[in-house]
Amino acid sequence: MKNRPLFITIIFFSFLFHANAQKPAVLQKADLAMLCGSWKGSLTYLDYRSGKPYTMPANTIISTIPNSNHLLEEMIYPDEPKANGKDTLLVNAGFTSFDGYTIVSRKSLADGSVEIVTKHNGQDGNDNKDAIIRKTYTIGKNKFINRKDVQFVGTTEWIKRNEYSYTK
Repeated sequence: MKNRPLFITIIFFSFLFHANAQKPAVLQKADLAMLCGSWKGSLTYLDYRSGKPYTMPANTIISTIPNSNHLLEEMIYPDEPKANGKDTLLVNAGFTSFDGYTIVSRKSLADGSVEIVTKHNGQDGNDNKDAIIRKTYTIGKNKFINRKDVQFVGTTEWIKRNEYSYTK
């Protein structure tokens, strides 16, 4: 068999690649359980017109949706009640996607909280430019931070678009 060394090389690298392949990052049910409850805090967002951050009170109530992996999030803005709303935070069956974004990492932090990073290709800004949107969730028993960073296509800089910071 003339091609035997080539065949063995291909098999070797196939096993090597498979052994080094990382498992996808996944949410855990405990992460979702920690999110549930009433949270009080603030929203700080970048006003693209002025280029300056603006902070306002923001609260949320997160609860499970029966017979699903999904969560219901009620957003409450005490100073702007017309902006209040509800949203469903979707979790796919494999727990590899959260709120429509692919989970790229999940790590436990020293204080017992969890950091979950997600990414998604989308659009952002006043003129809806194409961008990579990264959301970082820090979830603990008494703290919840939801940060959105944006990297516009053709740039290397990440811009902090907004951050919700809550406590129980």
